[in-house]
Amino acid sequence: MVKRVIYIHGFNSSEKSYKAVRFGELMAHYDVDYYVPRLNHEPLQAIIELEQLITPNTALLGSSLGGFFATYLSQRYHIPAVVINPAVAPGNLLQPLLGANYNPYQDYNYELNNRHIDALKVLTLSELKHPELLYLLQQTGDEVLNFQHAVNYYSHCKQLIEFGGDHSFIGFERTIASIVDFLKLNKTS
Repeated sequence: MVKRVIYIHGFNSSEKSYKAVRFGELMAHYDVDYYVPRLNHEPLQAIIELEQLITPNTALLGSSLGGFFATYLSQRYHIPAVVINPAVAPGNLLQPLLGANYNPYQDYNYELNNRHIDALKVLTLSELKHPELLYLLQQTGDEVLNFQHAVNYYSHCKQLIEFGGDHSFIGFERTIASIVDFLKLNKTS
């Protein structure tokens, strides 16, 4: 039984993202502890921070780069995860962003370099050993990531594919019931 849900935000985002906050409001009605850590831009540091929160009864919800991290952790720790418009191979995707970057949601500057790209490539899983633990929420109108990459990569997983939308996953609230069902969350008494 899931007792802890961790929301993992995406690249250059924060714990204050719309989906993180909205899902947190809904989790107040469920018998779970809800965590949304502010993640470091260093991929391996972010993974370490997330691993410290994982217990045997943990489930994950991740968006974009957070979906990539959720996939890795789900497969490593054998826990369920819902991934929303996830990055499939962020090591390749972030290559054009090497150099100076600014995270407006956390208000800090940092340097994205090849060490970060290499770390993401190390965390990339060539195949999903436990696809039954993953649920893909994908909109085809994602203007940031090629939706077909996720549909193919998660082909053996439960999927909800919506035509249109965008990278933020328009109408996220419509998916709440299916997320709760997939994660088998219990309402508070």
